[in-house]
Amino acid sequence: MTDGLLGAGDPPPILVHGGADPNSPFLLVSDHAGQAIPTALADLGVRAEDRARHIGWDIGIDGVGRLLASRLGALLIEQTYSRLVIDCNRTPGHPTAIVTVSDGTIIPVNNDLTAEAASMRTLEIFDPYHTRIGEELDRREEQGLETFLVALHSFTPEMGGIKRPWQAGVLHNHDPRFGRLLVEILRENGLITGDNEPYELTDTSDYTIPIHGERRRIPHVELEIRQDLIESEAGQTEWADRLANVLPEARSRYHALYGKHPAQELDA
Repeated sequence: MTDGLLGAGDPPPILVHGGADPNSPFLLVSDHAGQAIPTALADLGVRAEDRARHIGWDIGIDGVGRLLASRLGALLIEQTYSRLVIDCNRTPGHPTAIVTVSDGTIIPVNNDLTAEAASMRTLEIFDPYHTRIGEELDRREEQGLETFLVALHSFTPEMGGIKRPWQAGVLHNHDPRFGRLLVEILRENGLITGDNEPYELTDTSDYTIPIHGERRRIPHVELEIRQDLIESEAGQTEWADRLANVLPEARSRYHALYGKHPAQELDA
């Protein structure tokens, strides 16, 4: 049996920001906000410039999330480790949970990974993050608080040689209601917004929204922002300000259409 993965000098697997208004209807989560690598894994065999690319984390979303949490008074739960260590938006054991190659870059330390070593990453990084989200949702439910779960992400402007025109992408699956309202409002604001673009949210490709949003039948959305728009502090501020207006407006329209606490009927 090996020792634990995280050492005394390693950062905790989660960071919590905001929460000035404990009754805020929004809970923000960020699966890929961090770039940390456990000391025991060194640099994963990957150059610093590659670890800093989109393959290592969601560029700019840490700044957007923290500013947005402050503006909304909402709680933000961030995952602090690089997605190259373990992707906290994938079911453990999924082929893309611990990648060996990402956008053409080989991740040597992830090759020939033992089941025990993979389980340690799940136990010490993935599980605490999702446990903390679950605890917060439990608290809110026990206190009778309305919750809109917003998973914050960013996407690269180009993939596989194809440029992505969308400034934001709104992802949804079984219950598209809140997501489609968000698309509508962003487009009203003149933004090129993808409806399930540049990705689709599915039962197998994602974990956070299916587990914490769909299963609990609470309004939810996965929001993607193009990384070149939020690389700078100015861009992060712009998008935090924008979302601090757009999200409450989407909530108001949701109430007008569906009521305050609608039962979320999921597809079979």
